Amino acid sequence: MPDATPSTDLPASALAIGVDLGGTNVQIGVIDPAGTVLGRAKRKTGADDGRRAVLDRVASGIEDAANEAGVRVSEIAAIGIGAPGAVNPREGVVIEAPNLRWTRVALAKELSEMLGPEVHLDNDVNAAVFGESRLGAGLGATDMIGAWVGTGVGAGLILDGKIFYGARHTAGELGHMVLMPGNAPGTRSVEHNCSRTTIVNRLTYLIRANRRSCIPDLVDGKLEKIKSKIVAQAYEMEDELTREVVHDAADRLGVALAGVVTLLSLERVILGGGLTEALGKPFVARVREAVQRDAFPASVGASVEVRGSVLEDDAGLVGAGLIALHRLGV
Repeated sequence: MPDATPSTDLPASALAIGVDLGGTNVQIGVIDPAGTVLGRAKRKTGADDGRRAVLDRVASGIEDAANEAGVRVSEIAAIGIGAPGAVNPREGVVIEAPNLRWTRVALAKELSEMLGPEVHLDNDVNAAVFGESRLGAGLGATDMIGAWVGTGVGAGLILDGKIFYGARHTAGELGHMVLMPGNAPGTRSVEHNCSRTTIVNRLTYLIRANRRSCIPDLVDGKLEKIKSKIVAQAYEMEDELTREVVHDAADRLGVALAGVVTLLSLERVILGGGLTEALGKPFVARVREAVQRDAFPASVGASVEVRGSVLEDDAGLVGAGLIALHRLGV
């Protein structure tokens, strides 16, 4: 999503601030109803410092983004925030966010009391998928799933053009679905088999088990430095071990997504997240092959579209801002 110049003819009351709250970083942007980013800021999350310290950083980043956009936070229509883990968007409560070590945090209320504008909370991947559905890879489709592959595997569902929450507000938790029930505990779910964390752990294990790979040379022998970019670099170098591990993860993710496509008769799958962005089109193509092969009936498999994110790193903050505006009827 391209940035605009820091000035705007729109009144602040027509703008929103979107916050993508991650376990490591916080991405913040002031957006207009078209999703254009008018000002932005970034902060380290610092979850180890406690909830109040995290909220102070978020608030500071929101002030900086607003200043860059040339508006006052108090005049902004609303703030949208996408948080990791299980959330209750109606109550504005983070039910549980393991990577933040939060349980039952009234995030919307606390942040609103700090800054003034009304705060609208949603799950971080729901926000990203909503952004893609309005301005990115989901344009033209009304029923889709978006899967974000990074440290874990998150997902969001759009049904009939709307975010689908389910009775307990936690629909879309693809990563926690059991994929391999016969496996040992800790290796059964989609997240256990398809995340960047899993890919890195498997590469590390196999390299230490004397499998040949170019990765040790790329990280000067320090395997703890393997990140998405290193995996992508080794993949591009046609490293046999890396391709074997990545393809296995992509195939398994495709099988899981094909099951959801079959269950809900979805027309589109969107892939995002740090690992997807690093690996790019080859990873998307590999997942697409599995989805189209395994979705039922065959006509659904042949027609389902599997696309990579268009908004990429901005999907979460843009989507969070758009959700806030949408709930206000803008």
